[in-house]
Amino acid sequence: MNDCIFCKIVAGEIPADKVYEDEDFLAFLDIHPASCGHTLIIPKKHYRWVWDLPADRQASPNIGAYFEVAQKIARALQKAFDQEAIWSGIKGDEVPHAHVSILPHSKTKGNKKDFAGNAAKIRANLAA
Repeated sequence: MNDCIFCKIVAGEIPADKVYEDEDFLAFLDIHPASCGHTLIIPKKHYRWVWDLPADRQASPNIGAYFEVAQKIARALQKAFDQEAIWSGIKGDEVPHAHVSILPHSKTKGNKKDFAGNAAKIRANLAA
């Protein structure tokens, strides 16, 4: 979609603080974070809603792979921000592109607007 802000991020037309990327999915920090490390995970291909992704594991992307990425990001957030509680939400209303929002508990210490620092913490913990 030409007017979708998330499609523009995927295309590189709009910058984002990326924390994860593979062939099918992209994860980046929310520009209006509710807490440190608030991350959005999107399929690179435009789907209006998360539930529109195919269930077929042979399809690329597919909903199972989507939630495997979400789990990977959630675990990295737990380590990066020393938080057991990670909140998540399935979104699509604010931006008409499927997205999963994952964030550490709101009591996380740190500067939620330190996008570069928070992204680096998450990336470091994806490899750990």
